[in-house]
Amino acid sequence: MRLGLALYGNLDIITGGFLFDKQVVDYLRRQGDEVDIISLPWRPYGLGLLHNAHSGLKRRLRRAPYDVLIQDELVHPSFFWLNQRLKPGIGYPVISLVHLLRSTEERPAWQNQLYRWVERQYLQSVDGFIFISRHTQVLVEAILGHAKPCTIAYSAGDRLGGLTPEQITARVLAPGPRQIIFLGAVIPRKGLDVLLQALAPLKNEAWQLIVVGSLSTDRHYAGKIHKLISRLGLTHQVDLPGILLGSDLIACLSRSHILAVPSYIEGLALAYLEGMHYGLVPLASTGGAAGEVITPGRDGFLIPPKDVGALTTSLGELLQDNQKLLTMSLAARERIARHPTWDQTGATIREFLCTLAARQ
Repeated sequence: MRLGLALYGNLDIITGGFLFDKQVVDYLRRQGDEVDIISLPWRPYGLGLLHNAHSGLKRRLRRAPYDVLIQDELVHPSFFWLNQRLKPGIGYPVISLVHLLRSTEERPAWQNQLYRWVERQYLQSVDGFIFISRHTQVLVEAILGHAKPCTIAYSAGDRLGGLTPEQITARVLAPGPRQIIFLGAVIPRKGLDVLLQALAPLKNEAWQLIVVGSLSTDRHYAGKIHKLISRLGLTHQVDLPGILLGSDLIACLSRSHILAVPSYIEGLALAYLEGMHYGLVPLASTGGAAGEVITPGRDGFLIPPKDVGALTTSLGELLQDNQKLLTMSLAARERIARHPTWDQTGATIREFLCTLAARQ
């Protein structure tokens, strides 16, 4: 197949969404498909809307010999009207790859009303969807009021390998403080401030928090986090190394015991899946799709968004009960072993795309 993938920036950006896109592109290319990356510049939301009037982009897409055009839903401001203008002149379907809807994030209601209007126009303009979770599918179909051709293709967690049950057991039984890892960009919706407040009552327990993720995506929020750490008296128990990649990230996952990312809203964070391959007990929020891979009390915890008390209770159970930590660590590894691999996710998407291309 000849495919196009429209996105902002490039596939080297280190976020769960872009890592998903990169894994899928790599799989498709290994199957012999041609994938043309249509890279649009990152711009403020309002300026992104101007892409809809970009005659050069319109000409490029009308001339493209694609079997299917995939658009990462992040680019919706650039295509919400352009897609409607393209339709009469192209012979291929346009599919949206939906990670997380902008209009579901936490912000003033008037802003989300605007974003929801633009997103609805965009979602109506495409021919079908690739969803990363059932949760995302439900949100999109609620906005549209009806279903379109779609497939659900979960993120996978096998990119970085994992630990065996024996290695996980040895790590839990070893003496020393428990390492908690927060894995994700330091931005408000990931809930790092909530995690820090939840850990403050447990400061006398033996734990260390390592925050792995970009500190430059939202510098204002990152500054507030540094001040919060100091105010809560957690300076000696919290480390913020920034982004870790490759062997450094693997080493950090191998040493850790708990993965805590209590996002206010999330599609299905790659961090949970990769952490579970290392036997980390995930603490996620109910504000998203984490419940599709985490069974509360068995292989992880699901906390209501911003519920500091509930998060403190769950963390305390794991820090104070070694047997519970071991049991849940092994259960997390067992659960993720039944989850799709990246190759299986790629195959699911490719089968869907082939079906759509054959209909043209």
